[in-house]
Amino acid sequence: MSKLVKDLMRTNVITVAPDAPLKEAMKLMKHHGVKSVVVNKGRPGDAYGLLQYRDLAKAIIANEGDVELLNVYDVCRKPVIQVSKEMETKYVARLMLDFNIKRVLVIDHNELEGFLSLSDVIGSLIEELAD
Repeated sequence: MSKLVKDLMRTNVITVAPDAPLKEAMKLMKHHGVKSVVVNKGRPGDAYGLLQYRDLAKAIIANEGDVELLNVYDVCRKPVIQVSKEMETKYVARLMLDFNIKRVLVIDHNELEGFLSLSDVIGSLIEELAD
């Protein structure tokens, strides 16, 4: 039987405010050694976002390195794919592969619970099949 998202998800999520300067997000990512940060909701009914290395690279190239005036909201992906912590990981793997995404947010009652990466999911599926 496939594991559930709650069995694999990471709960130590680094977050950043949507109106934070892009450089602040870059410093957070460097300091914590992560390739993505979750962008907090701007207000209660809002959606979470995700800022990844790929998004940073696009912004840096498009602005020829001049990112001083950019905020996180200008660059992040929002909304992003969200899953329940009760979903089976085999379905999350299919979703991620079908939509060519590497990370999903785990949301419960419109609140952030954690995130899950494609490598975590695939690693778990391989582990299950190898036993």
